[in-house]
Amino acid sequence: PPPPQARLLQSERPSTLRARVHSRLGLMNRTKGDEEEYWNSSKFKAFTFDDEDDELSQLKESKRAVNSLRDFVDDDDDDDLERVSWSGEPVGSISWSIKETAGNSGSNQEGREQLKSRNSFSSYAQLPKPTSTYSLSSFFRGRTRPGSFQSLSDALSDTPAKSYAPELGRPKGEYRDYSNDWSPSDTVRRLRKGKACSLERFRSLQDKLQLLEEAVSMHDGNVITAVLIFLKRTLSKEILFRELEVRQVALRHLIHFLKEIGDQKLLLDLFRFLDRTEELALSHYREHLNIQDPEKRKEFLKTCIGLPFSAEDSAHIQDHYTLLERQIIIEANDRHLESAGQTEIFRKHPRKASILNMPLVTTLFYSCFYHYTEAEGTFSSPVNLKKTFKIPDKQYVLTALAARAKLRAWHDVDALFTTKNWLGYTKKRAPIGFHRVVEILHKNSAPVQILQEYVNLVEDADTKLNLATKFKCHDVVIDTCRDLKDRQQLLAYRSKVDKGSAEEEKIDAILNSSQIRWKN
Repeated sequence: PPPPQARLLQSERPSTLRARVHSRLGLMNRTKGDEEEYWNSSKFKAFTFDDEDDELSQLKESKRAVNSLRDFVDDDDDDDLERVSWSGEPVGSISWSIKETAGNSGSNQEGREQLKSRNSFSSYAQLPKPTSTYSLSSFFRGRTRPGSFQSLSDALSDTPAKSYAPELGRPKGEYRDYSNDWSPSDTVRRLRKGKACSLERFRSLQDKLQLLEEAVSMHDGNVITAVLIFLKRTLSKEILFRELEVRQVALRHLIHFLKEIGDQKLLLDLFRFLDRTEELALSHYREHLNIQDPEKRKEFLKTCIGLPFSAEDSAHIQDHYTLLERQIIIEANDRHLESAGQTEIFRKHPRKASILNMPLVTTLFYSCFYHYTEAEGTFSSPVNLKKTFKIPDKQYVLTALAARAKLRAWHDVDALFTTKNWLGYTKKRAPIGFHRVVEILHKNSAPVQILQEYVNLVEDADTKLNLATKFKCHDVVIDTCRDLKDRQQLLAYRSKVDKGSAEEEKIDAILNSSQIRWKN
């Protein structure tokens, strides 16, 4: 009779017997060296989010990795046990094999479709659960199901399992950003909050205009500008200009945006469409700022003279052209004189910068500094510049005073304020006020005698006294206190002068005078 072990094998089912035999053969054929080589040189890699391999092949390899755990989970003590699936079918039977094959093929097909549509690792968590004993989703999530075998992470280490896959059941609202399923009002609100939002889904003209209306009603300039940039890129100029003509708020934002980015071509086209001739002329004139060559800029300004400017602006354009024309002539002549080295003023005070493209006041200062004594008929004469450009007397005197005081030409400063009446009498007169003359002279380190002369010309006594005290014009302070009959202030000022000086003696003489009737 056969041995007991053989009788036990005969009593078992064929499917169970085949499974046990294969398991036994696998364990018998695997030696200790093979097991060491298997654990040390496994072809399976740890899961990372940066893996760039084909996701479907990874899915199959992971499935095989889970199935390979059978060899290590099976134990000799379980030889007499019969394993069953979740449905109650014995593992290894014909019905179990059919269901297992059908479940795997269906899950693999759905997995391919989801991988194509989503192309992200999060699709693993949405694959349907196979009817097998081994749960693939449990394997990825790092935890076991009740009644199932250990996951790979649990089998390799005793540490608590970590969750590597996204959690299931995330609300649909979190994915609305990626589906672009936003209405115009929702899109505008998201733009106002600074959230990223694509506008490409608004393709029809009606949707784009509705989006613009929502942005305007929100009264947020940044949102309006963002929508206008989208419309500028996706609409033709004619349609865009036509629709903005009846939407003045959006139109003003577009004009400001085009000026900021310097898109002069589109801005000119917009003004032509709107028939705004004056704004069109000003935008055309603004293009001269981009021209660096003086001759080319002069020719461009010449073409701007005939444009439909207002009367005041037309005069400014004409003056600009005339000024640049003169600057070119003065610059060429002075460069030649400076290089020749024969003019004293250029030797003592070399030029620090070119006069080209400088403002009118700077040009006048330059002429007063280098060409103050030239005849009125020359282009570089300060008097010629004053008459040509109708410079006011205050501006001319202020600029000329600054230039001549910088050169310490005090005779020219004195002549600048000296006038003659019809009887031949001379009188000093300052359109800017002598208090400002004193400040400019002191700024340019004028001598005390010069300062005292012009401080005495200040009419207001208090202002005169304050300026004299500030700039230490002692004689002016003493004489003013005497004229005001202010004994106390004179005594206070006596302590500020040097002891034994001429100013102290003068103060003592005035204080001891019996002819002055003091107020205090």
